[in-house]
Amino acid sequence: MQYVAIEELHKLAGQDVGTSDWLLVDQDRIDHFANATGDFQWIHTDVERSKREMGGTIAHGYLILSLIPLLSVDILSVTGLSRTLNYGLNRLRFTGIVQAGQRIRLRERILSVEPKGEGLLVTYEFVVETEGNDRPVCVAEGLGLMFPA
Repeated sequence: MQYVAIEELHKLAGQDVGTSDWLLVDQDRIDHFANATGDFQWIHTDVERSKREMGGTIAHGYLILSLIPLLSVDILSVTGLSRTLNYGLNRLRFTGIVQAGQRIRLRERILSVEPKGEGLLVTYEFVVETEGNDRPVCVAEGLGLMFPA
């Protein structure tokens, strides 16, 4: 875990800030995401058919994207904040699949820190990897707004 005061955050621009611990993406997590979103496509939820036709179920791409905040919580802690807001994505690519039972982790890099209104607009590069694979499964350029306390 890296700690930085909001006033010093700009010093991390252009730097890797860390890698998360591994997180298991199991069928239970996939099923809960399907229930929350209504996306019950068989490649995600029909275990038997998926085993027969493609070796097992795969996680929703948007499930993997939605896990980035959970994974990033232990990478960087910015102190002196009143609040943070997701501001969007500049770019998002799902470059691989995550099969049920695989573990993922996040590599995070701060690309830029710019003033925006009363806060800071932080642009991140998020790279989600699966254990044992060199190729990432998700690459995203995310935006966050941070406001000082």
